[in-house]
Amino acid sequence: MDWLLLLLIVVLGTVSVFMIRSAMTSGQYNTDFALRQTLFYLLGFLMVFVLTFIPVKWLKQYIWLIYTAGVLSLAILFIAPVSPITPIINGAKSWYQFGFFSIQPSEIVKIIYILTLAYVINQHNKYKITNDLSADIKLLIKIAATSILPMLLILFQNDLGTTLVMLAILFGMIIVSGISWWLIVPTLIAAVTIGGALILGIIYRPDILERYLGIHPYQFERIYSWLRPEEYMAEGGFQLSNSLKAIGSGGIDGKGFGDGIIYIPENHTDFIFTIIGEEFGFIGATAVIVLIFMLMLHLFRIATVVDDSFSSYFIIGYLSMLMFHVFQNIGMTVQLLPITGLPLPFISYGGSGLWANMLAIGIIMSIYFHQYDKKA
Repeated sequence: MDWLLLLLIVVLGTVSVFMIRSAMTSGQYNTDFALRQTLFYLLGFLMVFVLTFIPVKWLKQYIWLIYTAGVLSLAILFIAPVSPITPIINGAKSWYQFGFFSIQPSEIVKIIYILTLAYVINQHNKYKITNDLSADIKLLIKIAATSILPMLLILFQNDLGTTLVMLAILFGMIIVSGISWWLIVPTLIAAVTIGGALILGIIYRPDILERYLGIHPYQFERIYSWLRPEEYMAEGGFQLSNSLKAIGSGGIDGKGFGDGIIYIPENHTDFIFTIIGEEFGFIGATAVIVLIFMLMLHLFRIATVVDDSFSSYFIIGYLSMLMFHVFQNIGMTVQLLPITGLPLPFISYGGSGLWANMLAIGIIMSIYFHQYDKKA
């Protein structure tokens, strides 16, 4: 058993429950989300325990069945009418509601997507006859064919944040897939150029984007509220402005547990890092970042010593997802990046996001248990 990995998750879970408990003191909730998060973690650890004893080769045998089930869970949301089971929450129809709890299938599909890409890359490289650009182009076509349907279904659900996560996973796995840098670098340059041009257009010439791309003025507000939150307090700048005040007011060692006073809507979910910064200051915020970095470093070490390429690809894909989530979530709380609604892994409140991460941890525990090279 990988006891260090389990210990890191237990510590992160403890931090999560205590920070969510502190969020309850703001007076904006009637539900005990800390208790719910504890139950989510208990179910998550049960999932990890079961998955540890399921060999990864069994998952490989049913990978396309799992992939199809994941895509269908997204497609049903897309075509189903609005109902108590498929409601619109925060402007997006991305959830299945089952009374006490709800499931966001896109969170689970991210892990399924990583598994599928790992399988596609592994199978291609396993049976690759030549090592030239034509083989790399074939692999890119296979990856694109696997990616386009789940990405479009998630994007059509008005979930841009998760779509960006999928792109981060895609980029991370392409880097380690063995595809020539003669293909990767031009693609990356083109993507950065287009993205930079769009951002500059939004800032300086929104009229051109409105005229030729059909983008509506209200769609620019998220960018404007990120760059100038004090001018867009009603459109989204209020949350960011107060986030900056909360983290800044924490100073070096914070105000103390439960003593945060700055109001931030939904601070137990996407903005949980503001509570850490306000109540435990720079020291506490740094400690959490170091803890997450230790988890990433440990996962990377496992990826470099496993004796199966599929397992290594999966861990790298999950690391790409984890790094993007952490960088984006913390970045948006300190105005480094726009607000996208992505949670802080293992810390933010939420069953679907936590279970998706615990699902990945369970698979990695299985990799360690069944395939870890003890002599490496």
